Amino acid sequence: MLPLLILSLLAVYIFIDRYLQIQKAKKIDPEFMQNVKDYVIGGNVQGALTLCQNTDSPVARMIEKGVRRIGKPLPTIEAAIENIGKLELLQLEKRLPALATIAGVAPMIGFLGTVTGMIRAFYQLSASGGDVDPKMLSIGIYEALVTTAAGLAVGIIAYVGYNFLVSQVEKVIFKMEASSVDFLDLLQEPAK
Repeated sequence: MLPLLILSLLAVYIFIDRYLQIQKAKKIDPEFMQNVKDYVIGGNVQGALTLCQNTDSPVARMIEKGVRRIGKPLPTIEAAIENIGKLELLQLEKRLPALATIAGVAPMIGFLGTVTGMIRAFYQLSASGGDVDPKMLSIGIYEALVTTAAGLAVGIIAYVGYNFLVSQVEKVIFKMEASSVDFLDLLQEPAK
């Protein structure tokens, strides 16, 4: 049960940490891209750069990289934005594989408890020399059932948490992609 307790605490910590980071990444001023466009169209690249630097979000860091590359060939700008996007995605997904591992390992540890509980029950039965006392069997069966239930509970909660976080990361990725496409479209517009 101790390994299951440790895994459950670790799963809760990872979930809360990632949830807070993902929520922070999702928050971006709806006017951010419009302000960047206004600065770039107005020729104030430094203003766009300052806006990006003062905005703490993955989208802002991607656009900042693109703003820094203004004047270079479009494929170079696109590649730079894509590289920053990949780094930001790595930060968002940090520790998610550990949560997925907990979701898979916790039930296995529970099943291991089931096996050890049944071994204990049958050992008690064999050591009794034919004098079967239901209490002997009930202790082993109790251990088996409790560890199984605990392992499944930790695994289910970790699995649901993992899938929820993955869906939240996908929403951030969508915002990042939409913003980068929006910025690249801006660079392709003819000068007015």
